[in-house]
Amino acid sequence: MPEAGQETWTLRCDGGSRGNPGPGAFGFVLGDGEGREREARGEYLGTVTNNVAEYRALIAGLEAAVRHGARSLRVVMDSELVVRQMTGEYRVKNEGLKPLHSEARRKAAALGEVTYRSVGREENERADQLVNETLDKVLGTESPR
Repeated sequence: MPEAGQETWTLRCDGGSRGNPGPGAFGFVLGDGEGREREARGEYLGTVTNNVAEYRALIAGLEAAVRHGARSLRVVMDSELVVRQMTGEYRVKNEGLKPLHSEARRKAAALGEVTYRSVGREENERADQLVNETLDKVLGTESPR
């Protein structure tokens, strides 16, 4: 439970690549305990897999939550794999994801309480939009939707 007077912030994050691996980006939206958007960002990552992009989104969002002073955080992602790895339900078997998982765990430890929830893409629309806008801008294309 958050401390008295400490609201739970929400981090919605998403990552994606066009091709797997392929050109990738992440997007995240950080909202405070009253639902106000405090930070939103999309960033191009170069050639990555979808899972690497998802972890990069989580790490960047956790860093933002720390910068903004959040102490209780609800992470919402459409990557069931990342959510289940972060909660310990799944082991991290992929050697390329192990350092990202460790980094995300360290970033999360800097916050008071972090919970994770996996949702469908339609419930993570703004973060997904940031990913696609970033890729469209860098690649000079339109989203394949």
